[in-house]
Amino acid sequence: MSACKTLTRTSLCSLGSTFRINQESVCSLSFRPFHSLTSREWGMKPFGLSSRRSISSRGAVLIETADLADEESSDNVSRETVEQLLANRDDVARFMKMERRSLGKDGYGGGSVLQKRWFPYLDKFECEGGSYLSSGEVLEAIEPHIMDLRKERFRNVVSNRSYSVCLVVEGLSDFGNVSAAFRSADALGLQSVHVVSWDSSKRYKDNRHVSMGAEKWLDIELWNSTRECFDILKSRGYRVATTHLGKDAVSIYDMDWSLPTAIVVGNENRGISDEALELSDLHCSIPMNGMVDSFNVSVAAGILMHHAVCDRIARLGRHGDLTKEESKILLAEFFLRHSGSAISIAHEYARRRRTLLQPKL
Repeated sequence: MSACKTLTRTSLCSLGSTFRINQESVCSLSFRPFHSLTSREWGMKPFGLSSRRSISSRGAVLIETADLADEESSDNVSRETVEQLLANRDDVARFMKMERRSLGKDGYGGGSVLQKRWFPYLDKFECEGGSYLSSGEVLEAIEPHIMDLRKERFRNVVSNRSYSVCLVVEGLSDFGNVSAAFRSADALGLQSVHVVSWDSSKRYKDNRHVSMGAEKWLDIELWNSTRECFDILKSRGYRVATTHLGKDAVSIYDMDWSLPTAIVVGNENRGISDEALELSDLHCSIPMNGMVDSFNVSVAAGILMHHAVCDRIARLGRHGDLTKEESKILLAEFFLRHSGSAISIAHEYARRRRTLLQPKL
């Protein structure tokens, strides 16, 4: 039955794509995007290749898709799997566009970190030729080319984002669980997630075809060791809370989630590693009243994050806690991640600005 439903959905989606492509083909006969530049020069796919764009009466290409999870990759590559994404740090890092902070700089690291809440981005985006754009300039460049509904959605998402609670998955071996935990983090407004592998040569197995979705909009950091991950998180001002059923475990309902907290969930079979239990600041557990004594790891992660958000709302009035400047930077980050076309537009904006600023002979 499920197979039939899948085939039906695929057929309907194909019909919808065909309809959109035909519309765009007709429009492209009358209008040339940006007149002086071809779609290929802007880094866009040619019309007719399952692209989902609209064309305004002035011929400008408006970047838009029906679903966040279905948008083209930021680097204009084919859809990837979570397995490919988590293969190495460079693959993950390329999804983050604005310049990121380094520990020990800008007031982060050392003793001062506890007095300043962690935010990973600097207000600059590196363009071709070594020039930089501020978040305001990135927004100015890309905003005219994104549909109003999409921009509004980005703003709503950013207003509910926070780095004060982050998720850490340690040694998970099932991509289905990893992907489910990531989707829950995105849906609940957590921007930062961390993945620790016990064996870098065999990071994950099974569910190799779980496709990317929420992962595109999260800040994902990969670590080869638990100690490395925890040391960095503590230097950023987080307390590290591992899920554990021991006698010293604190109920999640008795914790103050307004404090910066990293939630750690462990392997599906072995649970949290002994090293993680030793290095963490506290152990916490989800009270259970049934015959079983554990949840599926992705379910446990969802419950933990949901309660953390609810507790923060009860204590602070809201979960999202970014400052005006931080919100502007993260919004620029989302604009840049929107598609490869957005990156091309930002680079072209910087190139034209450099041309205008050059002194005339």
